[in-house]
Amino acid sequence: MIAVVLAMGFSFAAHGEEKAAKLPSASSPAKAPSESKPAVAEPEAKSVPPAVSTANPKPAEAEAPPPAAQSSPPAKPIPPRELVLQFLSSYCLECHDSDVQKGDRDFALFGLPLSKEADLIEAKDIIDQLTLKEMPPKKSDQPSDEERIAMVRALREGVVAARGKIQSTGSRTVMRRLSSREYESTLATLFGRRVDTLGLTADFPKEKTSHHIDTIGQTLVTSGFLVDQHFQSANRLVEMRLGKPSMQPQEWHFNGHFVQYEELQGSHKDAFNFGYLNLYEQPNTDTRQGGYGHIEDFLKGVPVSGLYDIEVEAQAMHRDTHYDPEIFGIDFSEPFILGIVPGDVTKGHIHYPQAIEPLLASKTVPDSRTRLGFRVWLEAGQTPRFIFPNGPYESRASVITVNKRYKDEFKAKIPSSLVGRAHILREGKLPHIRISDIKIKGPVQEKGGSVEEVAVFGSEGFKAERAMDQLYAFAEKAYRRPLDDTDRQPIRALYEKRVAEKASPRQAALDALKLILCSPSFLYLSEVTEESEKALKPHDLASRLSYALWTAPPDAELLQVAKSGKLAGEEELKKQVQRMLSDERVSNFVNDFLDSWLNLRDLGSQPPPRETNRAYYAEDLPASMKKEIRLFFTDLLKNNGPVTNFIDADYTFADKKLAAVYDIPEKKTLRLADGFKKVSLKGNSRRGGLLGMAGVLTVSANGVETSPVTRGVWVSENILGYQPPPPPDEVPAIDPDVSGATTIRERLAKHSLDRTCAECHRKIDPLGFSLETFDPVGRWRDTYPKPKKKELPAPKIDSTGEFPSGETYKDFAGFKKIIRDTRADFFTRHLIKQVLSYSTGRHMEIADEAEIEAIQEKVKKEKLGLRSLLVACLTSEIFRSR
Repeated sequence: MIAVVLAMGFSFAAHGEEKAAKLPSASSPAKAPSESKPAVAEPEAKSVPPAVSTANPKPAEAEAPPPAAQSSPPAKPIPPRELVLQFLSSYCLECHDSDVQKGDRDFALFGLPLSKEADLIEAKDIIDQLTLKEMPPKKSDQPSDEERIAMVRALREGVVAARGKIQSTGSRTVMRRLSSREYESTLATLFGRRVDTLGLTADFPKEKTSHHIDTIGQTLVTSGFLVDQHFQSANRLVEMRLGKPSMQPQEWHFNGHFVQYEELQGSHKDAFNFGYLNLYEQPNTDTRQGGYGHIEDFLKGVPVSGLYDIEVEAQAMHRDTHYDPEIFGIDFSEPFILGIVPGDVTKGHIHYPQAIEPLLASKTVPDSRTRLGFRVWLEAGQTPRFIFPNGPYESRASVITVNKRYKDEFKAKIPSSLVGRAHILREGKLPHIRISDIKIKGPVQEKGGSVEEVAVFGSEGFKAERAMDQLYAFAEKAYRRPLDDTDRQPIRALYEKRVAEKASPRQAALDALKLILCSPSFLYLSEVTEESEKALKPHDLASRLSYALWTAPPDAELLQVAKSGKLAGEEELKKQVQRMLSDERVSNFVNDFLDSWLNLRDLGSQPPPRETNRAYYAEDLPASMKKEIRLFFTDLLKNNGPVTNFIDADYTFADKKLAAVYDIPEKKTLRLADGFKKVSLKGNSRRGGLLGMAGVLTVSANGVETSPVTRGVWVSENILGYQPPPPPDEVPAIDPDVSGATTIRERLAKHSLDRTCAECHRKIDPLGFSLETFDPVGRWRDTYPKPKKKELPAPKIDSTGEFPSGETYKDFAGFKKIIRDTRADFFTRHLIKQVLSYSTGRHMEIADEAEIEAIQEKVKKEKLGLRSLLVACLTSEIFRSR
């Protein structure tokens, strides 16, 4: 059957691709810029803060003119186009004209404005050669540093301007498909229940992002492989949730034969003959010594997808251990936590992490033996696995240490390998969670039918006599608009075809559902508004708004105002934006937008060494880091707080883990059960604003060491909205000093001796120097790590800096003050652009500048409130346009 749906679906996918291909794209030929105008990126220059201003055409390093010349009028700056031609004529054309062409290079026709990709490649190569001073060759006349810098600057500005034209979409959003993230969220909404247990997108190609944003239409391409994956995904979802056989609840009981990871088996058999299922460590470890507890006699898993009641008899063992707490790396004042994740023996080692293992449920475990109940959703074939989220770190290392330090306490002989633990289980006090009995019952019968049945077919469930009406109603929700005959025809045709092939009416309806979920009308946004029209039609506008704020299809109210046509009016649109911002589903926007704007999606992609950052892993600090930023954003949104609080604020949100990282008083009073609390930072010069948050400081480092360059570039791109040019490919990276004898600032000073390198470093480095007082995971420090040579002291961190515009700062607090006092406008403007790019699915272009300025002025009048900014963006003409 899937072949039938696949064949029909391919025609729809092809239709969608054909329609998308008609729209502007990066590969569409661009008109060459006018020859009479130099290709200087004027609008880009507007977004460059004073720290990186290009307003002064004279290089900052140039010497002042002699006194005699000062009475003369200043020299008129040379236009970039003429400057490039003069430079090439003076230093390059002798060897690289149409006749000579040394190295197969002909610069006779090269110049500004750049109009095609080949020009960009040529310009990049010239920049690299000039930066490295490899050209002109040493025997030839050499340009002065001022000439070299001016040439490099002109070419870089030309590249920026050309990229804007060549990659332009004409200020229109390319019809885009749902991202993998939006796809899963949409299915969860349509089917009424979480779908992450199915792993529907696990085999999808990894989504590409553009400047970290995953909603840009030009990057959301559709390959043949992805089309096939969408069909496989639709088939799996429909069959597992709606095609499952009816089954009465069953019961399973396990109170023995708890075989665990190979290295534990000998000790467990020796100590209690597999009578207990023990959890010794958290799941996020290297050695996997008891991080996952499975049921050996239930590897086949549950027979059908559904809700299952799980009851376990469990006990927190030895929280009062006399062993040194440092051995285990956990806080014994906190209760132990027992969690459940799904496992599938056909998908990999049952004791190791698997691709599909969302947390299904968790509870605290008392110190006395207690029965704990859980209700969880399991897919057919999945078996429950038990985890110890706040458990000890690296059980094997803990056991080895106990065997060494407490060997005199044991009567039994300690194995020479030191990894045996049978004697510790019998005589010692090794902290762990012990499970002695497990009962499973299900699938639980849901009153009124399953959630999926009601969500798809209505409260009465599937009715063969109303099959087409039910399918059309679902398709209207899936397509996010009213249906027309071209929508209904293939649904009816497939249903009737399957019935004619002797399929049951229900199975025919399920196959039609798969077709709906593979239609371009489901997988793509903006299907109704014609290409020739600028303003989005109400239903397309409703979808854009709903996916921007909820990452889901429009709800009934939004669809109703779209159907009435009222959504096209600014007042009604504003009303709906305000309503949706007040709904709890806006958390999807908060999470996903922050992942894009601040690149939090990559938090944890470059983790620090385990041996020196134990808490980062043992306490899952990345999760707390992300939540702090999300709560801070949500608080500003709820209270319409000023966006300048992102630059500096006298409060933040912290849980017990972050309070310890920040070394604030709450570290002594907060408990894990308290979760996150709003905490004051008044008088604390070490924190405040995004740049004082551990998540930002971690994602802007490389996990092992810090660099003012890396963090400076991050601040430039994500806070000020200016993207520095990449370093030449041939310039070697700054080698780390493994001995620790020099500081990064000293190494940077040597690296920047060349003035063409210094041209960029003087703009970037001041944005990162003050952040050197934070280590790679955001902890405060006054010195760098102590050198390997013990006789050398730990180098002291110099957190001072000077902006090219002249402002100086002494420390992190002074740096933030300069940003807030002099560059808040650049920050606000960049935030507006990010919101618009994320919500419209395209990057902002030159043609958008005037309206962006108008939005910024409007937000200023409303005291820069974050909620005001979002409302202004989402009711703007840019947002409402195709």
